[in-house]
Amino acid sequence: MFREREAVKERTITASDHAPAMPIAAVTGLAAEARIARRIGWRAVAAGGDAERTRRAMAQLVGDGARALVSFGICGGLDPALSPGALILPQVVTSEDGRRRRVDAALRSVLAAVLGRARVVALDGDVLGAARAADTPSLKAALHRQSGAIAVDLESHLVADAAAAAGLPFAVLRAVADPAERALPPAALIGLKATGRPALGRILWSLARQPAQLPALLQLGRDTRRALATLGRAAEALGGGAGR
Repeated sequence: MFREREAVKERTITASDHAPAMPIAAVTGLAAEARIARRIGWRAVAAGGDAERTRRAMAQLVGDGARALVSFGICGGLDPALSPGALILPQVVTSEDGRRRRVDAALRSVLAAVLGRARVVALDGDVLGAARAADTPSLKAALHRQSGAIAVDLESHLVADAAAAAGLPFAVLRAVADPAERALPPAALIGLKATGRPALGRILWSLARQPAQLPALLQLGRDTRRALATLGRAAEALGGGAGR
């Protein structure tokens, strides 16, 4: 996997005319998210939503020369106002233990400027990094109320920790897949493979046991495609406007 990543041509983003160029690495859960990040020219690795694999992947990326980290991919909505496909470029990552880590202002400013020139709207509400998926509307409401975050994912707090430990800037770019009012069906809670691909056999087994979840799973698939399409538009903008 890392040999494949090293073969991807690296693009850099400069925070200002006087700041050094920063080779950026994106850490994702899904393989599909990593493929989109590579369109920008970023190094990217999918860790399958597993915390320990995510930490190991980030250590490898830093060892390979990354000078900035981005938590990139889809997320769950906590704010009821967010629809599937909403793009979030937060200023703060919160954790379930109450910690708040600000993203790098210069890196975020560059990303926001490039997206803005392409007329890609990105919201700046906080993102919560959680240990497990928020799978019910009641849990999402409680997390929104307790943290003030507008969205939740499984990697951003880990990226924030890794960036702090390495002394590197970091940012977060996420698109909402499941909105606040929607529950996740049981099949959606099945862990990904280590490659970041869905564990299809286990998903089909879950569907066979609980076929009534099929409509919810299909809806989640549609919403996820909307979120990935949003990330694709962001990648197109950043790939054309970054590193110049």
